[in-house]
Formats: sequence, structure tokens, C-alpha cells
Amino acid sequence: MNNAVSQNGSSRPRVAVVTGGSGGIGGAVARRLAADGMAVVVHYAGRVAKAEAIVESVTAAGGTAVALPGDVAEPTEMTRLFDAVEERFGGVDVVVNTAGIMLLAPLAEMELEAFDRMHRVNVRGTFVVSQLAARRLRPGGALINFSTSVTRLQQPDYGGYAATKGAVEAMTLILARELRGQDVTVNAVAPGPTATPLFVEGKSEELIARIAAAAPLERLGTPEDIAEGVSFLAGPAGRWINGQVLFSNGGIA
Repeated sequence: MNNAVSQNGSSRPRVAVVTGGSGGIGGAVARRLAADGMAVVVHYAGRVAKAEAIVESVTAAGGTAVALPGDVAEPTEMTRLFDAVEERFGGVDVVVNTAGIMLLAPLAEMELEAFDRMHRVNVRGTFVVSQLAARRLRPGGALINFSTSVTRLQQPDYGGYAATKGAVEAMTLILARELRGQDVTVNAVAPGPTATPLFVEGKSEELIARIAAAAPLERLGTPEDIAEGVSFLAGPAGRWINGQVLFSNGGIA
């Protein structure tokens, strides 16, 4: 069965919403799901130019995509986005929550304002979007949230960030059980070090090389590596995977 066909066998195209679709991983996910035949909504918060560039790359490859704005932590704005998607495409089949921020500091030194910012986007934002997904995903649908392999690595400076992603995992695994009978899967992807502009920024070549060498495969992940895992969970081959955290990290954890 092609991913473009709904899981219940109808011929209508499947529709995916990718929050944080203007980012490195989000953009790769949007392109990959579009390549699977889905109509893709590239969500953005402030980077409209990058979101529109993703849309242009999808449409240039023969796919269907549209960019829509919204603050993931604001229910009114995300409800408006879901309403717009349903009006334009008829419904939603896949929701991928890549939107998130990472601020690093030792726990004893982290400003509470920085922790609150991460909590607002990573935890509240995931909660808001997951709640809408739980209410609106069509049968055969999939919700894919984003955690991090740092929840298992216990690296210094990552305490505040890992705490927000631990909350994401807890919500994800419980929601999978709460949606019994709705034919909707709920999983999380937990990337390891991934070569995005955000990851590379501020790091020396020596540090990047050391981080890359930590994985048995001796390289950083790419956004496309992460997108492949999302494609699997969103598609027909992943229908029996539910209530799980997929560690996409090359064996680093």
C-alpha cells in the first residue's frame, strides 16, 4: 500500500502536518513525507522564508505542500491551523511534532527563564498539538512526537532540555494507550547528534568530530536519517509500532 493511500483503503491522499517544518529536521521530514505521496503542511513560527523554501522544493519535485504559521503553545492558533488544513485537504492523517528549542547550561547555572522557554515550546507545545491530533486524526493516522537520545545519555549541560523531552516521552506513551479503539498510533522519535545548522553552531570542528566518533557508525546523523524513521512510523509498514520511542542515533545510546 502506498503511503499516499489512506490506511482504510480509500484512494484519497493522506495529509501530514509537520510542526517546526521550517527547521533542519522538520524540513527533511516534510520532504520525505511528500515523497511518500502525502500532502504536507509545513508549519512555522517565525521563519516564513525557510518554510516557503521547503514548500517550493516539494512542489518542484511534484508534491503538494503549503506553509502555515502558528505558535505551538497557543491552542487558539493551532486550532486555527488544523481548521485550515481540514478545510483545504479534508482532514489530517499524520502529525509530526518536530518543533522544539534547546538551551544548554549546567542545572545550577541555568536561568529559570530559559527553562520556562523550553518548557513552553517542548512540553506545552507538544501537549497542545498532541491534544488536537488526538481529537482530529482520521482512522489509520499517526502522531509522532520528538524526544532526544540525551534522555539516556545523561550528558552535562543538557539537564533542563532532557527534562522537557522526558515529559514528551511520558505524554506520548500514555496517549498511545488512551487512544485505544481509534486506530491511531502514537510514537516518539529520539534523535542523537544530527548535523543541522543548529547543532553545528558554536561548536569547534574538533568537538564535532569527537561527538561523531562516539557512535559505532562513526558519523553524525543527518536530517534525512531522522526523516526515514518518521516515514516508517507514519506509513503502512509501521502500523504495528505503537507507544514506543524510536532511538535514531546510530547506536550512540
